[in-house]
Amino acid sequence: MTAHPLPTDAPAALGVDASGVHAFLDALDDAPDIEPHSLMILRHGRQAAAGWWAPYTPERPHLLYSLSKSFTATAAALAEAEGLIDFDAPVISYFPEFEADITDPRSRAMLVRHVASMASGHETETVDAAYATDPAEPVRGFLLQPPDRDPGTVFAYNQPCTYTLAAIVQRETGRSLTDWLRPRLLDPLGIGEAPWQRDRTGRELGFSGLHATTDAIARLGLLYAGDGMWDGKRLLPEGWVARASRPHLPTAGAMGETGRQDWDLGYGFQFWMSRHGFRGDGAYGQFCLVLPEHDAVIATTAATEQMQQYLDLVWRHLVPAFRPGPLTGRGAEDRALGERLARLALPPAVGGPVPPEQAREDRPTTRFTPYGGVCADQPTLTAAEVTADAGGRWTLSLVEDGHRLDLPLGGEGWAVSEQPCPTAVSGGWTDDGTFAADVVFLETPHRLRVTCALTDRTFTAHWRTRPLYRAPLHRLCAPRGSASAGGRPERPQERP
Repeated sequence: MTAHPLPTDAPAALGVDASGVHAFLDALDDAPDIEPHSLMILRHGRQAAAGWWAPYTPERPHLLYSLSKSFTATAAALAEAEGLIDFDAPVISYFPEFEADITDPRSRAMLVRHVASMASGHETETVDAAYATDPAEPVRGFLLQPPDRDPGTVFAYNQPCTYTLAAIVQRETGRSLTDWLRPRLLDPLGIGEAPWQRDRTGRELGFSGLHATTDAIARLGLLYAGDGMWDGKRLLPEGWVARASRPHLPTAGAMGETGRQDWDLGYGFQFWMSRHGFRGDGAYGQFCLVLPEHDAVIATTAATEQMQQYLDLVWRHLVPAFRPGPLTGRGAEDRALGERLARLALPPAVGGPVPPEQAREDRPTTRFTPYGGVCADQPTLTAAEVTADAGGRWTLSLVEDGHRLDLPLGGEGWAVSEQPCPTAVSGGWTDDGTFAADVVFLETPHRLRVTCALTDRTFTAHWRTRPLYRAPLHRLCAPRGSASAGGRPERPQERP
């Protein structure tokens, strides 16, 4: 929870045209491949508009995926300011125990600023090779991958670069990233606790795994929009924002595709350049958009593989809504926008509470096994059960490696459960032989569609957006305490 709410003002008073925000919301409604979860629009340091699509809510942390990288870079900047790390020092100098093993001259020439800017000299992603080479010490595994070219000459989006930067910060400060950031950034900004996933080494990942609220994303954006100043105090070193937000190497085509527009404009220190301003972003639509030319910040969470389409809608509708000065006579429009934002919601899955006769005969529980013998989207999921209580209310239970995830349905709309992890479920009987439910894992971008067929007592389960980490369902949430939310990443490239 934040210490103090962000200051707010009417959109018109901040020069934000409500009609542009309406047009953006309309465009999201018309985009079937984009599932929005939250939106905050800030101008001149104040909140102009904010909304969450139920069952997502303002207070819940959300998995940020690669938007975590921008927090890691900020931690590195603070460590540099305190004389603990040097961006011009060789990476290997922070890991003297690897000196005898790392013989490739390009690996030995790699500097901290190279890993901070995805310029290690590798031409492709190396995370799988790094973890396979040394699962116990991925930094060593990474440095054992000979760069294809001299460090500093080529860009490649490469998770071990950020992981290594994070490892240096954690080693030299003697603290986890969150413990290091808490008194220097998170508490002064009013963010407070922000759980971060760890890997098997016990380190926080750095390149992904941070869980934070949309408000926290907005506050980081405001700090960068204000050149590192917050409430009249300097939190970031002078000049850091300029260093982090300028392109260090060309990125056009570096992600294996051409014509990607906002990914072709350059990369700074763990920030992307954009057609407007610069941004931190994470898989499936977690964005921190900093627009200095408009003195604006846009923070979003979502579930979409169409990230360029999402940005296109922002540029098409929200950027033109930023006007040079306050707008007069817009009270009714601003109130209408506020009312619309307050009632945003994801449509629940279709389904009724009344079961067919086949299900009545099997009360209280009908058990289903994976169709085809294995659930391809979640192979550890071994059974689904549909149970009715005496009042006719239904519970979907998912069985996975001995763990049960019980998901009570609440009739129409989303039914929210907090244990063993925060979820929302909707659905029911869709016809005489089918029970279908959507399960939203509320601290992630992910939704699982479970369909049970009475005809052969089998079920299927499909992710709308597939988690990028191998983790059991009951751990698809922010890590609690020092626990990790999972092992190493399964598909960590996070290509938008």
